[in-house]
Amino acid sequence: MSVREEFDDWAADGRDRGMEERHWRTAKHALSSMPVEAGDTVLDFGSGSGYAARALREAAGAGRAIGIDGAPEMVGNAREYTDADEPVEFVAGDFHHLPLPDDSVDHAWSMEAFYYAADPHAALAELRRVLRSGGTFYCGVNFWTEHEYSAGWADEIDVPMTRWNEAEYREAFRDAGFHLAGQTRIPDTETEIPPASEFPKQWYETPDEQRESCREYGTLFTVGVVP
Repeated sequence: MSVREEFDDWAADGRDRGMEERHWRTAKHALSSMPVEAGDTVLDFGSGSGYAARALREAAGAGRAIGIDGAPEMVGNAREYTDADEPVEFVAGDFHHLPLPDDSVDHAWSMEAFYYAADPHAALAELRRVLRSGGTFYCGVNFWTEHEYSAGWADEIDVPMTRWNEAEYREAFRDAGFHLAGQTRIPDTETEIPPASEFPKQWYETPDEQRESCREYGTLFTVGVVP
């Protein structure tokens, strides 16, 4: 199944709302650290339900927020979830050919989407192209090599995914022309771990595995800055 087909299905049966709920627990901490100023243009790369684009507009005062997603059904849902008078737009687009001019974006964000790019190096090059000097790219993933429990997740979703290690993320950012501003893991301290008697065993075998995944690994954020 293609990434587009997979996430069109997720959007059609409402699973995009569940993604938003799960991602927000760590995303809000990274979003609050982005240096967005009033009037800035921000890009949500792999926008899903659109929660990050809306948050950057509402909380950070961005002048314009653009969400790009490869699944048209996701884009349709994000538009429905957004007030018509808000300067937030959502576009179905290719991660490797962003429908934006050079140097047109102040800051970019991606949460649990970057590893779906068929060519992640090309995707980084596109982000570097559209970002202005001084612009940042905040890239959050929970599917990376050091996160041992993520190894089998691609089998559950059944779409192509890139599983880089932390050093590979740093190297790829530098190769694309970013200065590396930092790399950190943000734990999920809010997810409730069911007791063993009620544990669903979908993504993890035991409550202890889920607890370590959420509390110790969390989400890896790599931050690049355009010189």
